[in-house]
Amino acid sequence: MKAYNLHGINDLRYEDVPMPECPSDWAIIQVKAAGICSSDIPRIFTKGTYHFPTIPGHEFSGIVYEVGDKENHGLIGKHVGVFPLIPCRECQSCKEKHYEMCSNYDYIGSRRDGAFAEYVAAPVWNLVELPDSIPFEEAAMMEPFAVALHAMKIGGAAKGMNVGIIGTGMIGIAAGQWAKKFGADKVSIIGRSEDKRMMVENCGLKYIVCKDAHDIEEYDFVLEAVGTPNAVEMSICATKRGGMLVLMGNPSGDINIIQLAYWKILRKQLHVFGTWNSSYDGKNPSDWTEVVNAMANKEIEARSLITHCFNQDKLYDGLQLMKQHNKPYCKVMTIWNNK
Repeated sequence: MKAYNLHGINDLRYEDVPMPECPSDWAIIQVKAAGICSSDIPRIFTKGTYHFPTIPGHEFSGIVYEVGDKENHGLIGKHVGVFPLIPCRECQSCKEKHYEMCSNYDYIGSRRDGAFAEYVAAPVWNLVELPDSIPFEEAAMMEPFAVALHAMKIGGAAKGMNVGIIGTGMIGIAAGQWAKKFGADKVSIIGRSEDKRMMVENCGLKYIVCKDAHDIEEYDFVLEAVGTPNAVEMSICATKRGGMLVLMGNPSGDINIIQLAYWKILRKQLHVFGTWNSSYDGKNPSDWTEVVNAMANKEIEARSLITHCFNQDKLYDGLQLMKQHNKPYCKVMTIWNNK
């Protein structure tokens, strides 16, 4: 099969690799769509994965192609999304079913081979069955939509709130949609330029351009979805006294907070939360099952967040677009096995 194999930092090769193995309670998924996450850019070009070679890619959907045992034979041919975190099931978090906080997790696309490939292996437990009505491209966005939903829940987004989201990436806009669905009175996406205004407003959200942390208005609930020192400072300034602040952006490096911003955390008595993933528990209710239902019922807008689509042999073009920032983008999607 064809796959993008990362042999070292900045050494990604589109090449033939063996089909993945399929042990008991695992499945092989024929990948149909795979999104490029912003975290894939440093993973491929500057930081690397946990070992080499590794096939990246953790936002994906596809069709069950093979299973490792007869008991799961009925899954073959099913459309699925995949929760990419594989928990150890032994740590305290796993025993409490907080699998997203597992201490010794495995992860598709960074710690083991992922979905920038024609086929990928995953435990059957991690498969999320989908109705055929959800297109593969939208299903491949379930992971970021689930992460955004989890962030809204962590911070207690609720009816009547005034919500501000720092960041115009896919997860930030998705989080704004969830806040609106939860009944927030006002939801604002805050960016540094006009590039994303039309996309944000097409999702029924307000768009605000703000470059100075001290010029920003205050909100009951603020989500930081960038991961830079400036964005963190802005999110602190934007949270009202006694308000909720959720930090979610992948850090670009060390996050240093100036004394004035730290004082604001103390003197405004802010409730500060951190989050990085989403809840999942197989077929039991979770963030992922909520995403499936919302997508199936057209309660969230996914399609309009896909700004670029590339065939599998052009994935590197999508990576370069995101790395170079030479044009505005939101979700960059790749299409697989479209023969």
